[in-house]
Amino acid sequence: MIVRFCLLAVLAAALTGVLCAEDQVRKDLDQLRKDMDQLRKEKAADRAEIEALRKERTAAKSPIASAQATVEGKYGPNAPVTTKAGKLTLSGMVQVWYMAIENDNIGFYGDRPGSAASGVIGDVNEHRDNDTFSIRRAEIKFTMDLHENIQAVVMFDPARPVSGRPSPNAPVGLWATGAQTATLEGGALEEPGFAAGLRMLQDTYIKYHGFVPHHDFTIGQFKPFIGEEGIRPSSQLDFCERSMLGQLGDRRDLGLTVHGTWWDERFQYWLGVFNAAGDYFQTRAEQQNRPDDNDEKDFTWRLLVRPVWKQETWGSLELGVSGQHGLHGEAGDPRVSAALGAGVFNVDGLNKRRTHANRWYAWLSYMPGGPVKGLWVRGEWAWIKDRAEPGSVSGFDATGFATDTATAYREPNPFDVVGFYVAAGYKIAESIWKDEAPGWLKPFEFAVRYEQFENVLAADLVARDKRTDTFASDVWTFGFNYYIKGHNAKIQVNYHVVDDPDEHATVNRTLAAPANRPRHFRGVDNDSLVVNFQVAW
Repeated sequence: MIVRFCLLAVLAAALTGVLCAEDQVRKDLDQLRKDMDQLRKEKAADRAEIEALRKERTAAKSPIASAQATVEGKYGPNAPVTTKAGKLTLSGMVQVWYMAIENDNIGFYGDRPGSAASGVIGDVNEHRDNDTFSIRRAEIKFTMDLHENIQAVVMFDPARPVSGRPSPNAPVGLWATGAQTATLEGGALEEPGFAAGLRMLQDTYIKYHGFVPHHDFTIGQFKPFIGEEGIRPSSQLDFCERSMLGQLGDRRDLGLTVHGTWWDERFQYWLGVFNAAGDYFQTRAEQQNRPDDNDEKDFTWRLLVRPVWKQETWGSLELGVSGQHGLHGEAGDPRVSAALGAGVFNVDGLNKRRTHANRWYAWLSYMPGGPVKGLWVRGEWAWIKDRAEPGSVSGFDATGFATDTATAYREPNPFDVVGFYVAAGYKIAESIWKDEAPGWLKPFEFAVRYEQFENVLAADLVARDKRTDTFASDVWTFGFNYYIKGHNAKIQVNYHVVDDPDEHATVNRTLAAPANRPRHFRGVDNDSLVVNFQVAW
């Protein structure tokens, strides 16, 4: 009996131990499950953090994502612009001018009489001396970054086709080639309108970058990289208008350019080929948005060196030289066509005489540091050689008055012109006085420019059918810029003192031209004041 009781006690104790052990195992399993769940959560959190870091680093390396993040952080409409592919950026500029010019109703060839019988008066200036508001530029630019290596640009300027607005620093015309006549009743010259020859389509190109180290490639319509001021963005000009030689560089053409850059852009070069339709004097209309008029292409090149750049003591120095060379025209016969009548030239685009055309530009720009920080000095020089269109330049008969249409300028030879400008300015906000200057003075920049350019073309008095004589205009420009928000919002005020070529100081209205004034040039009273209101984005 006692033995049985002891066996039962042992079995009960063993069973109790087994049950306790089973309960402990169950608790351990539950704790293990909880630990595994916690590990899964922590692993998921780590994975999410790693993915976020990866996306952040990818965004930092991607120009498109970086641009998107930048744009989304700016003020703008409630909904972002969306495109089927890539990233689209919209930019633009508006320039509103007010121009006041000296009133002088007699033109540059003021002594040249018209014909009372035909109701035409002589050279006039009535259409060029009117004070006026005008929309100088209204640029709308679309930039598409398709991916990190391909960019496309399209830019329009709806204000460009408007004609009749004189250039403030060349009121007789960037190229003065002949008298401006008007009817006695008032004519089209007094009512400027739209000119079909001016084209509103501006930049239209595709740019490839990042494929070849240190290089990018541009193909389409854009400014050939010639000179410095001409290719500078219009929103970043030192004065309301470019210099006369700078205006010649502000012309677009169709072609291809390769650009290389090294050492933080301190050495750069450009090589290109372009249509270069017409001529460098623009006597055959514009070069942009038109097919070529000959089988040859112009070659362009540009070199830029910055020996000192963004140095605190010595500042920034830039030196550059560029050129464009090509064959214009083909095998034209410029003789008068008897079948078409006297004064009609047997020359079209492909029938123009072949010409070896060249133009050279060189420039210097210096912004010193140290105690003269805020000062800048620029200068540029240009030499241009080409052949003008037959009949595009006025000739003179033996009296020096009327154009001899039968023999004047029908077989012109190539000729060259020269020009230059020097300019200087002082920007208060970048000077050593920026902290001490009163708030109203800090936004000001004061500037002055002197330029000279052979912009007056006239047929030679002896070989008036072949040779071209050139005469230079001189212009002083004084002004200031008031920066509200850098170049994005500024007001510019310029006063131009213009000195046109003048063969004699006394106006002579007799039919016999004085020997010392055979062409009857006169200095037009055309000093001007220009105010530019600009907003760019």
